[in-house]
Amino acid sequence: MTTDSSLRSGPGTTGRRNSSRDAGDGTAHGRLPGREHLPARQPGPAASPAPVLDVVVPVYNEEKDLRPCVVRLHGHLARTFPYPFRITVADNASTDATPAVAAVLAAELPGVRSVRLEEKGRGRALRTVWTASDAPVLAYMDVDLSTDLNALLPLVAPLISGHSDLAIGSRLTRSSRVVRGPKREFVSRAYNLILRSSLAAGFSDAQCGFKAVRREVAERLLPMVEDSGWFFDTELLVLAERAGLRIHEVPVDWIDDPDSTVHIVRTAAEDLKGVWRVGRALAVGALPLDRLARPFGDDPRDRALTGVERGLARQLVGFCAVGVLSTLFYLALYSLFRLGVGPQFANGGALLVSAVANTAANRRLTFGVRGRRGAARHQAQGLVVFAIGLALTSGSLAALGAASASRSHSTELAVLITANLAATVLRFLLLRAWVFPAGSHRAPDFEDVR
Repeated sequence: MTTDSSLRSGPGTTGRRNSSRDAGDGTAHGRLPGREHLPARQPGPAASPAPVLDVVVPVYNEEKDLRPCVVRLHGHLARTFPYPFRITVADNASTDATPAVAAVLAAELPGVRSVRLEEKGRGRALRTVWTASDAPVLAYMDVDLSTDLNALLPLVAPLISGHSDLAIGSRLTRSSRVVRGPKREFVSRAYNLILRSSLAAGFSDAQCGFKAVRREVAERLLPMVEDSGWFFDTELLVLAERAGLRIHEVPVDWIDDPDSTVHIVRTAAEDLKGVWRVGRALAVGALPLDRLARPFGDDPRDRALTGVERGLARQLVGFCAVGVLSTLFYLALYSLFRLGVGPQFANGGALLVSAVANTAANRRLTFGVRGRRGAARHQAQGLVVFAIGLALTSGSLAALGAASASRSHSTELAVLITANLAATVLRFLLLRAWVFPAGSHRAPDFEDVR
């Protein structure tokens, strides 16, 4: 219930303002800690319990809507939210009576404070307040309260429980109920389509003013976000998703504010510039997204399960990828050898060379075996597997020759492809159970397969 002037941003405030601090203690270069369920409110009297949730309401010249918004939000949280909370009004250099209204609200309502910034920009306001907040869960919502407040607890619950890293409200899911004009509906869907096609975004609604993030994630993520305006939260979400963080989506009920001061054309132009900038940075690898990696084992799917064999799916993917490349390599060699020798010699030579390469590739990529130890034995066993493949393919060619004296090159290739497909299944089973059995070598760790 105070007016905070210590968070005022000067002209030089940008998304890189914490770089010196990050470099100083070194913690920002490590992985994020594992997500944990935040402790419940302790019973008994408490003079001023630390807030679990800090809801930021960024405003610019909102003297009319600010008071009813904050009063309604405060009443809702007081009635329904089971943890201590704080509401922070972030004034973006308003020129009307908004700062005075915010100061009065901070004096009247417990858990409400106001912050004055001397520069405009929703992203700048969120970065400034979130960076200085002591609450473990940070959220924001638009002052018009277009989103039904009943979605607030479902929004932050996955962050409190440790299930997710970020949470967003979505107006574009099947169960969302939205009332807005066709112009804004078209712009919103077109923008999200652009994000999906250009940045491969998996989230459904980047622009809904209803989002939350865990504080330890924000501490690592905010210094990477350059935008200080409307593109801020889109950039935040794209970087988080690319880093592999978990984003929870909540369907919301949303009613458009007809008096919104957002300039659609100018905002869309700035957003497209942001999409180009972020896409280029991701393409050249200019962002240290590894700083946002969660430790291996944080997800229950990473934990060892007694009696359950692991790694089969990943090994199948690796084996198929190596198999496709090996088959193409084999067919190219066969076609080359066939120019000078008969089909049986061409097949044998092509199989022998491709088998050595296939065993080496599967040893390293599919089954995660490193170093030279056992390499000769693995190649010898691989040659036995090769002999089985040779018998299948050679037998197929012999059968083709017996069936038809005059055969085309394309017919030979078709028969060989069919025979190789049959041999592939047997090859994988032999490699997995005999050549590289589980437990006979070090299992690949998280760093190896990342």
